[in-house]
Amino acid sequence: MFKVSDPMSTPPAAPETALRRAVYETFARLDIPFERVDTDPGLTMEDCQHIDAKIGCRIVKTLFLTNRQQTVFYLYVTTDDKPFVTRDFCGALGIPRVSFASAEKLWELTGVQVGATTVLSTILPSAAQVRLVMDRSVAQAEWFACTDGTATCFVKLRTADLLQKYLPASGHVPVLI
Repeated sequence: MFKVSDPMSTPPAAPETALRRAVYETFARLDIPFERVDTDPGLTMEDCQHIDAKIGCRIVKTLFLTNRQQTVFYLYVTTDDKPFVTRDFCGALGIPRVSFASAEKLWELTGVQVGATTVLSTILPSAAQVRLVMDRSVAQAEWFACTDGTATCFVKLRTADLLQKYLPASGHVPVLI
């Protein structure tokens, strides 16, 4: 059975990474209420369904993409049930074809491992060059849930707090498609 804790409204006792520290410090500094659940590694759609049920909303899917030259990087936040179609993504942004970026670049720019990609990593200075793209339906939802930078902790916050407080503090404005 996949383990999911009861929701908590406190940061982890010992955040292991710079990203996790920055996320929870930013939540506190900006007075952003949140709930989080600790889990077994949430890597599959089935795992996420268990987490969704406990946290009370659907977890977003976040993809880390790059152009062919690997000089431009994108975090694309979308719904978990929407298939990624390169042609549609690129057409909406008016850009050449993109592909998935390497695990090394994911770690270097966003401070996360594969399976833990999150929009919350925009708070890191190393993510300043990453372009943020968000599905319009995600931006219009009342709640937003994603990893906190690990595959074993998921946070839920109001989408308005993400868009109006957290992302401006990170210097990122999402392009909505």
